[in-house]
Amino acid sequence: MMPKTIIVIPTYNEAENMGPLALAIFKAAPGVKVLVVDDNSPDGTAGVVKNLQKTYPNLLLYERPG
Repeated sequence: MMPKTIIVIPTYNEAENMGPLALAIFKAAPGVKVLVVDDNSPDGTAGVVKNLQKTYPNLLLYERPG
């Protein structure tokens, strides 16, 4: 049985990096889950992640208010 892996990425103002990062992670390890923990980024990081979830179903988002 294959162990389950989750990568946790804390973010703040990382909107422009999320696409390339998600692509690199899922290309290298397609079976992992990625949890992005966003601290209310003013640059819209959470929105970018929500958009990327359409392409990457193993991309998860937790939005913190502060």
